Amino acid sequence: MKNRKEYQKKANSQIKKAGFFILSFNFLILNSFSILPVTAATEEPVLSVVHSPENANQWTGITDRLQTIGVKYCVIPLNDVKSGADWGDRRVLFLPNVETLTPTQAIALEEWMSKGGRLIASGPLGSLSSAGVRQLLRSLLGGYWGFSLSDTEQIKPIKTNTPEWANQTELFGKIRGGVVIPNDMGAESAAVWNSKDNPAAVVTTERSTFFGWRWGTDTASAAELDNAWLKAALNHYLTAPPPSSRMKKVTGGSSNCSTTVAVAPREQGGRGVEIQRGSSSPPSSPPSPPPKTATAPIPRALTIVKPPNSEAIDQLEQAVRLDVTPNSNQPIDNNEAIALQQELENLIGRVESANLAVSADVANESVGISEKKQSARHLHTYTPQPVNVQPTQLASTKLGGLVRSKDQALAQVRIIANNLPQLIAQKNYALARQQWLVAKTILWQQFPVDRRLAQPEIRAVWLDRGTIVRAGSKAGLAQIFDRLAQTGINTVFFETVNAGYTIYPSQVAKEQNPLIHGWNPLEDAVKLAHERDMELHAWVWTFAAGNQRHNEIINASPNYPGPVLAAHPDWANYDNLGNMIPVGQTKPFFDPANPEVRQYLLKLYEEIVTRYDVDGLQLDYIRYPFQDPSAGRTYGYGKAARAQFQQLTGIDPIDISPSQPDLWQKWTTFRTEQVDSFVAKVSEQLRQKRPNLILSVAVFPLPQQERIQKIQQNWETWARRGDVDLIVPMTYALDTSRFQRLAQPWIASKQLGATLLVPGIRLLSLPTIGAFDQLQLVRDLPVSGYALFAAENFNNDLQKLFISTQGRVQSKTSEPIPHRQPFQTAAIRYTALQREWKFVFQNDPLERPAQTISDFNNQAEVLRSALNQLAASPSASKLLVAKASLTRFQSQFRVLMSQEIKSNSYQVKVWENRLVTIERLLRYGERRVQLHP
Repeated sequence: MKNRKEYQKKANSQIKKAGFFILSFNFLILNSFSILPVTAATEEPVLSVVHSPENANQWTGITDRLQTIGVKYCVIPLNDVKSGADWGDRRVLFLPNVETLTPTQAIALEEWMSKGGRLIASGPLGSLSSAGVRQLLRSLLGGYWGFSLSDTEQIKPIKTNTPEWANQTELFGKIRGGVVIPNDMGAESAAVWNSKDNPAAVVTTERSTFFGWRWGTDTASAAELDNAWLKAALNHYLTAPPPSSRMKKVTGGSSNCSTTVAVAPREQGGRGVEIQRGSSSPPSSPPSPPPKTATAPIPRALTIVKPPNSEAIDQLEQAVRLDVTPNSNQPIDNNEAIALQQELENLIGRVESANLAVSADVANESVGISEKKQSARHLHTYTPQPVNVQPTQLASTKLGGLVRSKDQALAQVRIIANNLPQLIAQKNYALARQQWLVAKTILWQQFPVDRRLAQPEIRAVWLDRGTIVRAGSKAGLAQIFDRLAQTGINTVFFETVNAGYTIYPSQVAKEQNPLIHGWNPLEDAVKLAHERDMELHAWVWTFAAGNQRHNEIINASPNYPGPVLAAHPDWANYDNLGNMIPVGQTKPFFDPANPEVRQYLLKLYEEIVTRYDVDGLQLDYIRYPFQDPSAGRTYGYGKAARAQFQQLTGIDPIDISPSQPDLWQKWTTFRTEQVDSFVAKVSEQLRQKRPNLILSVAVFPLPQQERIQKIQQNWETWARRGDVDLIVPMTYALDTSRFQRLAQPWIASKQLGATLLVPGIRLLSLPTIGAFDQLQLVRDLPVSGYALFAAENFNNDLQKLFISTQGRVQSKTSEPIPHRQPFQTAAIRYTALQREWKFVFQNDPLERPAQTISDFNNQAEVLRSALNQLAASPSASKLLVAKASLTRFQSQFRVLMSQEIKSNSYQVKVWENRLVTIERLLRYGERRVQLHP
């Protein structure tokens, strides 16, 4: 869709006005089926239609249309949509105009669809639900209701790649509806509006179809149009051949399905009238009359294949986060209550940890130095804005008044946290949610955002192609680097190869990006970064060779595969259906098994790192495109790959399937090894040219086996072998607790060898103070920094906050960067730890034996001395002493901190994490730094 970002921004803006947030980085993969003619009728229902208080006043129109179609269906009360119940063999569920769903109901839909169920929805589905529910629904539907159109508009087919089942004349006419925003991947538009930029009117995936109007209402559309669309969608899901032979009965949902057509079933707690926006729960309803039966000439599928799971990097966890919509009185179960309390306790811990770091730093300074630095730093003080609820005003940001206000705020939050179980037990769910939001806002306002608190760390940002193009010149680019330098960013991932184009004039690549005119941004960026003591890493697309969305920007054909594949079509990769671009995706890929592809990419990267003084190279799209073998969607059938695999096994891989596990595993291993071996070759060849080059990879944080099956990306192997220096997982989430759940498995992993892990944080739609909260979590975990995606979302509020909390300080020496000076970083970070311990011992009222304090200080001083000597003059012998001293200290740390564990276990864990960070820096330094004997 042309100017898709404009619609995204408009949609997000309208939804945020209602107090909602939307995740926008979900990934689904789509498989189209050819439409088959409707055949004989069956005796059992094939469709379940959900009745809710919100569609009750539309029910007559809905059922009249269903009767006209002649579809045999069951009516399911919304309250009966729950996990573990049975919907029998009904294959399709229809949710017409249901705006409010609970987490339990959303999870039930996910479970049912995972067993093979198909979903049809209409209207602003779930738009009044919590953020977590909306996120899950977006994943299931492949998109979300963006905003209503002001006038009636003509619905029409898309210009290219119209799904065959949706390419029928009777489907197109005038409708009053809204724009549906498709996911970035995995969804396609089945029809568009005849308005500016042709936004989507119908979005479809393999598992779902989403109508962008209120189906069944005469004010929205004519009955003939409604009937045509529902019939086409049902035919699509009920008569299309399954993608593999593994069939499974669809179960889940409600065991009480009434086949009624004219009267709504009884809803528990619902009157059958449209629920008003903001009301907590509908009143009770009278019982419904005996059910009536409707018939339809649509066959019921006897069996069905299990559909793919969502491939979103920020997909919802198994348990949806607690609904925290302020006025919602939906029940809170025990698991949600525990999660709610735990989230508050963790946030209290992060706030206290941040304030302790500041207090210890202040106590260590002399009064004169402190006043001088304070005066300079308060020039750019950031004040957090209210979030979700109206908070109390932020107390004085001066450190002298902060302690008292912080203590009062924490005491107030602890009272709220302690009262939550009682409110939930009394079923006062709305008040519990309101109090939770108040507590969260109070805590966010207690972060010490007026003073620098960051230690030496990797502070990276992706500088995207769009921002570079908009800069337009060296002078424009200099403004961006000035801004980043002021905020303490020390590493820039500069987009150098995108969609097959280089950002610079290349002697290897076919074309410089046509949006760049008479300018070499890479050359200027290297100079600008180094003048500001920043590192510049060239960020390159590896196996992704083109981009349909980029084609729109440069007015190229949608099917243009990019300049390289256009010149070398034999280098292309294909899916099992012969598509260069998998259905539902936007990028063609190279064949990693093709030796000419590998030679071309190696030559291109060698040009980048030898012609330009870049500090590092980051490989992105170092993988195959997303697949789902269980759904019959696979990729990797390039000419070279097929020939090589057939030579190895005697079998053309196009002839094998997941139903042949041994052969399929060989094929998966073959493709994975193509990526593994290329990463190893890049590392070997480039480091021969530039031994100090930092090599990083942007990767998906999916579980390892799932990742290998879906995208053949096995980055744990690259880390263990030492092929890469930095692993940057794209752990994008709109709240800190979900971010932690995405990042934690990899932070705790023992499979990364000496490689450093740098979690990615996506700034799009993330509140400024929410972004800071995620940074503080990173600083409390055993990692050495973070990476922000992307520069185009780096707003003024974020700039002010970063200047205050991590901005550059005037100094004769530059602050070390962990991946460049690991030993110096370890020494400085350990000194900061000692300051915190000293401050706690001096100010904490806990009674400690003098001998305990003496033993602790002695061991801590031994470690400090060893780290400082190693940082000053690195050698193998000094490293050995430092590692031994650290191991000894870590083994005794919990004993020495036994009293603190009882009073503040979160802070003790933070200290342990920071010691682990030092341990990892030493391990990394042992591999990267040239050590003398």
